[in-house]
Amino acid sequence: MTSSLAASAQPSGPQLSARPRNFTRGAHLMGSHFTFTAVSADDTLAWRAIRAGIREARRIDRLCSYWDSTSQITQINRAAGIRPVVVDQEVYDLIQRTLKLSELSGGAFDITFAGGEKIYKFDKQEHARLPDSAVVRASVRRINYHNVLLDPTTHSVLLKEKGMRMNLAGILQGYGVRRAQALMRQMGVAGGLINGSGDVSCWGRQADGSLWRIAIGDPAFPQSVSSWLTVTDVAVVTAGNYEQYFTVQGKYYGHIIDPQTGYPATGLRSVTIICPDVELADGLDEVVFVKGPDAGLAFINRLKGVDCTLITNDGRTLASKGMAVNYYSTQPPAAAAKP
Repeated sequence: MTSSLAASAQPSGPQLSARPRNFTRGAHLMGSHFTFTAVSADDTLAWRAIRAGIREARRIDRLCSYWDSTSQITQINRAAGIRPVVVDQEVYDLIQRTLKLSELSGGAFDITFAGGEKIYKFDKQEHARLPDSAVVRASVRRINYHNVLLDPTTHSVLLKEKGMRMNLAGILQGYGVRRAQALMRQMGVAGGLINGSGDVSCWGRQADGSLWRIAIGDPAFPQSVSSWLTVTDVAVVTAGNYEQYFTVQGKYYGHIIDPQTGYPATGLRSVTIICPDVELADGLDEVVFVKGPDAGLAFINRLKGVDCTLITNDGRTLASKGMAVNYYSTQPPAAAAKP
């Protein structure tokens, strides 16, 4: 995911510009590359807000990371099947929202997926066959969001069975972007864009008064763009299933696993979600991948204020009812099927 932003060099000292400018800085956060852009005529305010946004994303990562030995998520996982763990209200609320998304999606989104056994190797190679069906069923035996028990009185979380594991990776980057944006806006930045490795949220306008231009990559041609949107005050989240995969008899299997069946989700190479909430969009892209092209598109069409554009394994582009994107000549608008 890219935008048409040009990074500004940081000045040696604070100054007040006659006109607003785009100030952009990159950072490695949550295992991915983030970019933060603030629009301001005040250099000092812009850089201070960007630094605050970066610190906020780092704080959230330390609090909720699956890989951090001190995070509250790790504490919950260590106590699985043993005892509930009291967590901060912020963490409790985030977990509660993920469980609501699990219910809404019929289990297509499940934060207990980390308890599944790793039985696939996504090495971009041709494999002789899929694992035995019994092995596949056993691999997801511990995945069940219904076994995440919340106590609103104590703000505690219990994983009901030993061996269960919780991982918020499917929604954490979106949450980090949302919190960082809220902080930057609170500090007085009237326009900006945050891109958390494809989880993009923007507000206001660019320095020249134009809207934000968000590009959607073309899975068939890495580093190229198939289409773009011109937007503001919205989140645009794109996820691809084409960098980690394998094939069996020429059929493509990406790295996103259906938590209910244990098999890789098939049918889609790219999912882009557009909605006001970047955290929700971050979770919905996984839901659509798991449901597949037809059911995924129908699911999004039932949600108010949410749209999507999908690229299937066979190169077709599908769009939800309210979706409006601009296509390059290699991806003509006629390819966008609207139900």
